[in-house]
Amino acid sequence: MMKNILITGAGRGLGLAIANRLSKEDYRLICLSRTLSEELQSLIDSSGDDVVFQQYDLQDLDGIPSLVSSITKKYGPLYGIINNAGIGLDGLLATQHATDISKVLRVNLEAPILLTKYACRSMLTRMEGRVINVSSIIASTGFNGLSVYAASKAGLEGFTRSLSRELGRANITVNCIAPGYMETEMTKGLEGKKLESVKRRAPLGLPSPDDVTGAVAYLLSADSSKMTGSIMTIDGGSTA
Repeated sequence: MMKNILITGAGRGLGLAIANRLSKEDYRLICLSRTLSEELQSLIDSSGDDVVFQQYDLQDLDGIPSLVSSITKKYGPLYGIINNAGIGLDGLLATQHATDISKVLRVNLEAPILLTKYACRSMLTRMEGRVINVSSIIASTGFNGLSVYAASKAGLEGFTRSLSRELGRANITVNCIAPGYMETEMTKGLEGKKLESVKRRAPLGLPSPDDVTGAVAYLLSADSSKMTGSIMTIDGGSTA
């Protein structure tokens, strides 16, 4: 039976790169995103029924139980979930609007927790599964203007460690990937000296999304069956 993998934020950036990488393996990918990008549509067109799109806005926490239920009814039990979707609203905390703070915490922390709550039920029934959460090195290093984003990612890492203990006896692993500054839209807002400073801190150079996807493939594979509760850092050496 083909293993079902749910990927959030799959329309662009790292999520799209993960979907591209995993589409070459024996998985059915359920790609969750607010909108269907041209790039994701192209991947779907070239992959037949192995890659499907599910429209959803993760700010709607109340709809998550029915979302997961509809996915498992249509495609069968989930083997893995990749909580990749996230938002980072740049701004000093003192002037940040309360609604923006709530939005970041909802999408980056509450939504992954709720998605995993319902997704892991079919894993528990089958006594196997993989949960992969996407954090950031900012959870441990901090960054000026991203305090709420950092808090959400640090929470995700704590969630990963504790949940790995809850689910381990059911042969379900729970791990976290913490990318550094990647050559994506994330760094487009950095200019001049700020960008050069970030680059100088990475002796191997800034990673691209494709540099991270191999870690995801590994964590889904049988080779990682004894790895759980871990945070994998992929940052070109920035935090070494």
